[in-house]
Amino acid sequence: MFFVDKPYVSDFFKMTVRDNAIPVVGTDIVKELNLYSGTKIISEARAIKIVQETDDPIIYTVSENSIGWIAKHLAFSNLPLKIELFKDKLKFRELTKSVFPNFYFKGVRVEDLKNIQFNELPVPFIIKPAIGFFSMGVYKVSNSEEWGNTIDSIIAEIDQITGLYPEEVLDTSSFIIEQCINGEEFAVDAYYNANGEPVILSILKHTFSSDTDVSDRVYTSSKEIIENNLQEFTEFAEKIGNVACVKNFPVHIELRRDIDGTLLPIEVNPMRFGGWCTTSDLSFMAYGFNPYLYYYLQKKPDWPELLKGKQGKLFSIIVLDNSTGIDVEEIRSFNYEKLLAKFEKPIELRKINFKKYPVFGFLFTETREENFIELKNILDSDLNEFILTK
Repeated sequence: MFFVDKPYVSDFFKMTVRDNAIPVVGTDIVKELNLYSGTKIISEARAIKIVQETDDPIIYTVSENSIGWIAKHLAFSNLPLKIELFKDKLKFRELTKSVFPNFYFKGVRVEDLKNIQFNELPVPFIIKPAIGFFSMGVYKVSNSEEWGNTIDSIIAEIDQITGLYPEEVLDTSSFIIEQCINGEEFAVDAYYNANGEPVILSILKHTFSSDTDVSDRVYTSSKEIIENNLQEFTEFAEKIGNVACVKNFPVHIELRRDIDGTLLPIEVNPMRFGGWCTTSDLSFMAYGFNPYLYYYLQKKPDWPELLKGKQGKLFSIIVLDNSTGIDVEEIRSFNYEKLLAKFEKPIELRKINFKKYPVFGFLFTETREENFIELKNILDSDLNEFILTK
């Protein structure tokens, strides 16, 4: 069974659950999400009964907002505890300490940030909410001056983002300080099947504009990216699955390959693939298979077949986060047509209510490798060129 919730459910996801009669749990929010007529809706009581009667039922959440419902109604099962192992970054680091024994991390309450002895921290380091989402509250610190400014920025940002998501999704009361992992960053959609074996459904390279950039602007998949990393990332996911002991469990993994080749996890997001129906939908656009359905039916992608004819093509998700530096109340509009004109082959544009969420939209594109400059340009842009202010 699948759960739907705000902030976003894509048309592709809606078609998937309707056309394949995948049960969707009829929570209060379902009526607001405009699921297609004919979708198989089951009652909350029926969903609870399924979990009571089934070992490791196949469950997927399109949004982490559903974690609150699971924690409340399925507390009799081990699912909320499994979710918390991943969602709480401190607990995840403790869980995987045996796999990554030399990784430095430290938890701290927000009210204690100013009391930390900076000279005891490994520089540079990353600080972020222990329970977080969407790069909110994430900062890289390289010196003591930056540390002071970062504390002020964190306090200011907390005021802006409080209430945007449930506490199970974003909780800014507690932070984690971690050593900075250098090297290439990747995002991976996967699920652990009924036997606890990982199945990779997508691999995307997360490109940054600079060493200090921590934004989510550009994620790119390609034949080369998948072929070069599939085996190694599968083995990496297997190590995490072995310590977590999860089955029928979807995850969105963020990891980096350090300079010496070591793979280290940034975080593992539970019960979903990429947020806002992004990464799974891109896999269908790029390679023609449906990750939601593959998980539900316990299918494994035939990557050699799926990647045929994809040489030289880059498939990207462009996250149009509000990086303008301008207060959202001062922004009148975003020029989506001007944005589309910057790309040779836009696949799909999703406009988001930027007054409600700190993102103008999501753009899915196909780019020739030799035209990577169009991705570099949007990566370097603060998006001021596309907005009209009051």
